[in-house]
Amino acid sequence: MATGETGFADVTFDLISVQYHSLKAGHDYGQYVRDAENAGLDDVAAFFREVMEQDSKRAARAHDLLRTLSGTEHGGPATS
Repeated sequence: MATGETGFADVTFDLISVQYHSLKAGHDYGQYVRDAENAGLDDVAAFFREVMEQDSKRAARAHDLLRTLSGTEHGGPATS
């Protein structure tokens, strides 16, 4: 099991990273939706909502996968 400098398995760190970036992007997309709506671009606002939903699902999936790793050799020191 490879570990990075954090002491957590690379896979765990990678999943946490995907989850974080998906949640952060989803937060940012809220502003993009408002910008498009303010510009009267409903089709663009709808696109940003779709992207936000995709990132929300991606974050939830990463969370589920992290839960399955919890307490395993892949979970890192905080889950042992």
